[in-house]
Amino acid sequence: MKDLSSLLSRRLILTLTSAVLLGLMPRSAIAQSYPERPIRLIVPFAAGGGSDSVGRVIADRLSHELGQPVIVENRPGAGGSIGAAQVAKAAPDGYTLLLGSTSELAQYPHVSGKVPYDPQTDFAPISLVGTVSLVLTVSSKLPIKDVEELIAYARKNPGKLNYGSAGTGSSTHLAMALFAHLAKVEMLNISYKGSAPVVTDLLAGNIDLAMPTMSAVLPHIKSDRLRVIGVSTAEPSVILPDVEVIGSVLSRYEAGLWTGLLAPAGTPNEIIDKLHGAVAKALSEPKVQTMLISQGAEATGSSPAVFAAQIKRENAVWSEVVKQTGIRIK
Repeated sequence: MKDLSSLLSRRLILTLTSAVLLGLMPRSAIAQSYPERPIRLIVPFAAGGGSDSVGRVIADRLSHELGQPVIVENRPGAGGSIGAAQVAKAAPDGYTLLLGSTSELAQYPHVSGKVPYDPQTDFAPISLVGTVSLVLTVSSKLPIKDVEELIAYARKNPGKLNYGSAGTGSSTHLAMALFAHLAKVEMLNISYKGSAPVVTDLLAGNIDLAMPTMSAVLPHIKSDRLRVIGVSTAEPSVILPDVEVIGSVLSRYEAGLWTGLLAPAGTPNEIIDKLHGAVAKALSEPKVQTMLISQGAEATGSSPAVFAAQIKRENAVWSEVVKQTGIRIK
């Protein structure tokens, strides 16, 4: 009995010693072995929209750089917060990532009291990826050819126009709400789960107008069933340089959309650094830049610190916009 007790004690000591040694292992070894299995990239919007298009381009290049499949999973709904919440709760091991955007990281949390995460503390920013312009698009059934005509028409027909958005509190909703607020017009919001279904109904003539992501509109840019009349960014779009900047007609208007890669908070810095390096290398490739442009996005890399500062700054901006427009989800 004494020998058995002695044997168990030695085994316990060996187990504890191994655990301590494992904890003392250089953290660089974590990055050297990572990744050892496929990585999930959560895109919190429907397939076919701007975030999804960018996500698939980046996932393909990260797979190449990291030597493991990076699998895109669409988790749409609630302004992107459903997918974001899934990543916030995931193990901080680098195997579940988020292609985050302005919507769920800087806008939706201010219109909903039910977001189960803090966009500034529950994620580890890795890098900005791209800027996706929103484009003011009207159905061809309307007698409207530019932003000025849209404002005039809406003022003459208060409450009669409707617009589609990717969900209450999403970027495409707030962009239109800000437009209506500054133009002093009344329009009805109709919510969808992403920009792609918005464009589908816009083409069918089921809604009057929308401000979807550029990638969702580009395939239909020559269609005689819709008309692109403005871009939401402060500067003209590289992709659609001839399209009017909304802010040039409507003073103080600006509503860009950015995307970036994030991991759950607590992910080891070594893994964050490795992922950042892979993203930076991918974004430096002319082929990737061209692919992003074809999807309506302009490549925009950054350090993790710069990305974190962007999230903080945008939260302050959109918190004020939400107060001005009065949008709230009960």
